[in-house]
Amino acid sequence: MLTRNMTKAVRTNMSAPSAKQQTAAVLKKAQQIVKTECDHDVNRSEILGKRHRRSTKHKTAVSQAHQTQARPTEETGNVQVRPRRKSIKVEYDSTAGTRDKELQDRNNPKKSQWEPQDWIKQLDNIREMRKNKDAPVDQMGAGKCFDPRAAPQVIRYQVLISLMLSSQTKDEVTAAAMKKLQAHGLSVENIVQTDDKTLGELIYPVGFWKSKVKYMKQCSEILQQQYNGDIPDNVTDLVKLPGIGPKMAHLTMAIAWNTVSGIGVDTHVHRIANRLGWMKRETKTPEETRVGLEDWLPRDLWSEINWLLVGFGQQVCQPVYPRCSDCLNWDICSSANLKKTKGR
Repeated sequence: MLTRNMTKAVRTNMSAPSAKQQTAAVLKKAQQIVKTECDHDVNRSEILGKRHRRSTKHKTAVSQAHQTQARPTEETGNVQVRPRRKSIKVEYDSTAGTRDKELQDRNNPKKSQWEPQDWIKQLDNIREMRKNKDAPVDQMGAGKCFDPRAAPQVIRYQVLISLMLSSQTKDEVTAAAMKKLQAHGLSVENIVQTDDKTLGELIYPVGFWKSKVKYMKQCSEILQQQYNGDIPDNVTDLVKLPGIGPKMAHLTMAIAWNTVSGIGVDTHVHRIANRLGWMKRETKTPEETRVGLEDWLPRDLWSEINWLLVGFGQQVCQPVYPRCSDCLNWDICSSANLKKTKGR
């Protein structure tokens, strides 16, 4: 029994591989793996090389095709000529293109610009309602407050002062203040020499009378020093004077210099232009309204539009409770129609 077991153990040890044989087997397996990886890399390189050669051939073929296409092929004598293809115009929809089109339309005299609906009929109706010339502005406006017997230079100065005082002030109050100033002596020299207290008593109760006393003194001093007692003859210099805005400057040019430089827009003109729909977009300030009106209203109407609308605003299209039932434009005025709709 013991002999049989020893014989079996010896056979088992003889059949098991030795450490040297195991190492050799591992090395052989590693060599096979390395060889397989190398073969794979070689095959991959060959594939990439073939792709590169095909791509190069394709590019060359395309280039030759373009050159061939560029060559003339239509026979003309001994030379073949092929006509060129017509170029394709590509247009892009962009805001820049839209702005360019708007500029072209604006510069094109045949292209009609925006204008409010029914404005001609509305203006004719306002002329009809203003034909009696019995509004306060007709009797006591800036064009009526100067002394016609004074020298032209003094008349121009009085027009400027009357417009300065008229801001935020009713025509009746402005006219009363102008009469007191003329009785005192309304000239550049006299106002420069008059103290502020006396000036305040003369112009009270015009709106913002304390500020206007300062404006009168400062303005008169500038006119005496820089304009030899006269007033500027252009809007640019007029608006540089203390207390003089664009509305006053344009009205001064119209009344004092008989020159139409722009539309004088006060609160009446500003209000009525928006009520009638004469603004492309609703405006918030008189200056915005002036720019909007001058953009479409014919220039030959600029001189009368202030006078018409101010008197119309004083008598009919009043700030509060406008008399729409007495207005000839009640059926073509968007504001009147809105009021009628709200009342239903």
